[in-house]
Amino acid sequence: MTDAKTRIEETVKSADVVLYMKGTKDMPQCGFSSRVAGVLNYMGVDFKDVNVLDDADIRQGIKDYSDWPTIPQLYVKGEFVGGCDIITEMTLSGELDDLFEKSGVSYDKDAAEKIREANA
Repeated sequence: MTDAKTRIEETVKSADVVLYMKGTKDMPQCGFSSRVAGVLNYMGVDFKDVNVLDDADIRQGIKDYSDWPTIPQLYVKGEFVGGCDIITEMTLSGELDDLFEKSGVSYDKDAAEKIREANA
């Protein structure tokens, strides 16, 4: 069995977008995870979800890996982007759109605009 850091590295490199969260993209288990998964789902982003509640080593390991104390954590092209507050700010400012475009990640631009309009 590989250690948590190795498993995390393999996972964040295995998909363009990875969300470490409590629960799954279809059934989030906390409000913060639900918000980030909801944004990604609404924007039509194809992402891999990792339920940290299924594995205590991963739950602590992801915090150590990113040096970020909270979950959820979003990774794009293997790079840590941020948690719920950062993803919310990036969504509302359009920075998340820019990141997806630069990274070649497909998303629904109209949905992103609707999120911004609803929060204006």
